Amino acid sequence: MNRQTIRVIISLAIILLIGLVTTQIMWVKKAYQLQEEQIDYDITQALKRVAQQILIANNDSTELYDPVEQVTPNLFRVKIRESIQPYYLETLLANEFRNAEININFEYSLYDCFTDSVVFSNSILLSDDINQFESVTPQMNWADDAHYFSVYFEDKLSKTLVQMDFWIFSSILLLVISLFFAYTITIILKQKRLSEVKTDFINNMTHELKTPISTIALSSKVLLNPDISKTPERLRNYAEIIEKENNRLQMQVEKVLQIASLETDKVDFKIDPLNIHKIIEESIKIMSLSVEEKGGKIHSNLKAENFIFRGDEVHIANVFVNILDNANKYSPEEPKIEVNSFNKENNLIVEIKDNGIGIDSKSISQIFEKFYRVPKGNVHDVKGFGIGLHYVKVILDHHLVKIEVESKPEKGTLIRLILPL
Repeated sequence: MNRQTIRVIISLAIILLIGLVTTQIMWVKKAYQLQEEQIDYDITQALKRVAQQILIANNDSTELYDPVEQVTPNLFRVKIRESIQPYYLETLLANEFRNAEININFEYSLYDCFTDSVVFSNSILLSDDINQFESVTPQMNWADDAHYFSVYFEDKLSKTLVQMDFWIFSSILLLVISLFFAYTITIILKQKRLSEVKTDFINNMTHELKTPISTIALSSKVLLNPDISKTPERLRNYAEIIEKENNRLQMQVEKVLQIASLETDKVDFKIDPLNIHKIIEESIKIMSLSVEEKGGKIHSNLKAENFIFRGDEVHIANVFVNILDNANKYSPEEPKIEVNSFNKENNLIVEIKDNGIGIDSKSISQIFEKFYRVPKGNVHDVKGFGIGLHYVKVILDHHLVKIEVESKPEKGTLIRLILPL
């Protein structure tokens, strides 16, 4: 399955999932509105019945027309002008709410019809046993005053949500499915990318190994010619070619073995005090011949006063060789490589700068991934397997060394190592 097909399938799946989630949100919102309207209706009807019972108790034949007003989502006001004894009202409210299965704790308030001021209020837990009423304040003559009342439901929202248990469960289930889908898509994309990277690695490795093997094979055939002994200079040249290509093969195989050993955790790091300046100078010496073959030069300006770092000498040396090798490989003509060192705070800073082709911002974050190479189609103008910088990152992470990369296409690259002292 090619990349374009996978993208189309994933895009369609994401669109369908978004549509499903949007539909669920709309249904949940609608269900909440309906549930809230149902509770408001039940409360309104219960309050109407309470108001009617109060009229009957006071022998009032007034016909009530829509006495209940919903002031806020949680506050209901009953517009009557009657003498109301508080605990009698409390008993009526509790009984009506229980009968209507409105099991929500509430607070009721009595108002004076002439002053619109609260004359009494109380909070009721429906778990309490309220079966009878009693007088409240002996100083007040409730029979002679006109009152109206209000009821406030503090937990109305939680009651609404409790009655939406199916919708809440289905929403949670959909959320879990969405997260699982996102995780699955991520894994698929990672596996697809890993497959592509491994394929690219195999192609690169085949290309890298094929050239020196072919060169060695041709040189060997020439050396097998009996007449070659008559031209010692030619014999020596072909022997040097074989040695050079053999060393090149050994270096490539060594890189692969280094990564393999790191992944199996079989590397034993020998930590010793290291002279970083000495290691840098030796690394420069190793790479100078390759750089000079391209007409380039490596300049060093090692000004750090404190350059002793605790680490594994072999691996730290390999780090600098790998970085210098990359700087050389990605500088097409006359490489100009600068290596600087200085101290900052309690760190040793080493900067390696080149005048190469640079790296675009999208690729910088990926250059330390295993097998990754900046995509250039099927062009193999730069040799390598894409494992050198991955090896560098693993070694530096083990030594708690921070690495920073600054680069722009056609402007060169600067790699900064921050070694804690």
